[in-house]
Amino acid sequence: METGSSVALSAALARAARAGLDLLLPPRCPETGALIAGAQGVSAEAWGNLHFLAGPCCACCGLPFDIDLPPDTLCAACEASPPRYDRARAVLAYDDFSKSLLLSLKHGDRTDLAPLLGRWLRRAAADLLTQADIVAPVPMHRSRLFRRRFNQAALLTAWMVRGTQERSILDLLERIRATPSQGHLSALARSRNVRGAFAVRAKHKDLVAGKRVLLVDDVFTTGATVEECARILRRNGVAAVDVITVARVLKPRH
Repeated sequence: METGSSVALSAALARAARAGLDLLLPPRCPETGALIAGAQGVSAEAWGNLHFLAGPCCACCGLPFDIDLPPDTLCAACEASPPRYDRARAVLAYDDFSKSLLLSLKHGDRTDLAPLLGRWLRRAAADLLTQADIVAPVPMHRSRLFRRRFNQAALLTAWMVRGTQERSILDLLERIRATPSQGHLSALARSRNVRGAFAVRAKHKDLVAGKRVLLVDDVFTTGATVEECARILRRNGVAAVDVITVARVLKPRH
């Protein structure tokens, strides 16, 4: 068991190692390339390009409203066709800047962005985290995981709950069917594409009954993926499903 002095020494050594690494490889903004003060941040120029989502939004899907409305107001799409999840929220609007950040993480091996994005997720999901019994990422099929080497949603989940008491189960769900990329599919095609693609892992089925699950993913586009995950979770007895993503498309659900 570590003593207080050994823990302090370990922390001091870690800070010294970090400082030495910063001298050799000065931290740079992932977008502009400018030198920055901390290893996990963005430059002042890049900060001005971030479109954080705050203020009035749909109580269910999180679509921002242009005017101030009561907190329980639903958008027209959620009124007409309530999704299977209870609440969805996001940190950023999905635009050229946030897209570039996420592509750097997913396809550019910029896993060093995960701590920064994890902190942003933790802040944006504060209320959802307080009420969650389980935090879990949207899973990736093993074939895609083999090619990419990591699941960005699982990485974001791990950093989001780091240092907190929230219980994360990184393998709660599994993707049992490989699906084509959703990038250029319509909302209806996306829904069909992911139908039956997920399952609760057998070893966790006894843990989820009556629980509130918070799903984590990188982007909310039409909501098809998280809706299918929510459908499977509810089929297995989950009481409520919330969703948090780094970014979301600012279009109504269809």
